[in-house]
Amino acid sequence: MPPQLPIVSGREVVRVFKFLGWQVVRQSGSHVIMTKEGELATLSIPQHQEIAKGTLRSLIRVAGLTVTEFVDASQA
Repeated sequence: MPPQLPIVSGREVVRVFKFLGWQVVRQSGSHVIMTKEGELATLSIPQHQEIAKGTLRSLIRVAGLTVTEFVDASQA
């Protein structure tokens, strides 16, 4: 059974994606925009106290990760 999505803030999500090689390119209002070399996708991460589970799941999918990979990276 895959791990449950953690309850995380926008700041924590940015930290995990930085750890996974994504870079912050700009901030547009309350959203941090991240890109990664060799990836066509960009991530738009809202800077909320708590990221909605659907939003987090979508970010993980767009980044080409599994929930397990994201959770493991968040604990590193």
